[in-house]
Amino acid sequence: MNTSVIKSIVGTVTALSVMCSAASAADWRGWNIHAEGYPNTVAMDKFAEVLAEKTGGEITLQMFHGGTLGSQPDAIEQVRAGALEVGNFNLGPIGPIVPEANVVSLPFIFKDVPHMFRVLDGEGGAAIAAGMAKKGLTPLAWYDAGARSFYNGTKAINTPADVQGMKVRVMNNDLFTGMIAELGGNPSPMAFAEVYQALKTGVVDGAENNWPSYESTGHFEVAGYYSLSQHLIIPECICINTDAYNALSPEMQKAVKEAAQESALLQRQLWAEREAASRKAVEAAGVVVNEVAEKAPFQSAMGPVYEAYFQTNPDLRPLVELIQATD
Repeated sequence: MNTSVIKSIVGTVTALSVMCSAASAADWRGWNIHAEGYPNTVAMDKFAEVLAEKTGGEITLQMFHGGTLGSQPDAIEQVRAGALEVGNFNLGPIGPIVPEANVVSLPFIFKDVPHMFRVLDGEGGAAIAAGMAKKGLTPLAWYDAGARSFYNGTKAINTPADVQGMKVRVMNNDLFTGMIAELGGNPSPMAFAEVYQALKTGVVDGAENNWPSYESTGHFEVAGYYSLSQHLIIPECICINTDAYNALSPEMQKAVKEAAQESALLQRQLWAEREAASRKAVEAAGVVVNEVAEKAPFQSAMGPVYEAYFQTNPDLRPLVELIQATD
């Protein structure tokens, strides 16, 4: 075989190799609502970095932070439709779409954050993940979003009676509006970006969220009473479009999941540090913080919320009972 023929063959093989590599490569886009420096933002950037490493550059992820590609509900639909491949979502807005995911939004269903992760890492988490995958969202790893508590500008909340008549902003989910209504308050669903002004002008009396969100948004400036009810412990996820994930080889799926789980370990560590720093900052600013010594009256008031959920989702009662029975 002469030299020119050999060169021709080598050139053809090289070209085919490049073409096959280009065909198998994927350039993904990811959504995140948080700002630069926030634990989730740092962790999602870590996910992108490790993803490229573990896939040998076959998959790259460009992250868009700060909600630049739309609101969270919009981004959830974009990932479900495949317009975006990846998103870091709270399970609260996913609940109305995925009944299995809505169980984590039942008030007081988790004893604490460690209990939540024990559930998610077990049979309960597998059932939630399966329900989400059917709706186009496959969770790769679970992020910590802390515990949500009440805050307002006039008084400490210690009993359900303290919520009576209070206008409280909640996320748009029937379970959250039901929770406030059963405590005698007036639920006011609205976009998160509108809450500061609503608190400042009295459109709402209070809201509920975790320490970092309360601090980073400046809500503590216009609502100086923070009461540790810890009524909701709702995880976040790194979610991928189900079709995009299923199209990957088993080896690639493993790499993607490992990258996400490595990211989650970092996020949980950074979250714990940020929670502590946020609490310290708002207390230094003069916020009045109180522990809710007796949560049983709040929990007892949630009976109708649970029953309404079971009426709509009778087949999910075993999942709720499994979560409650998890040590």
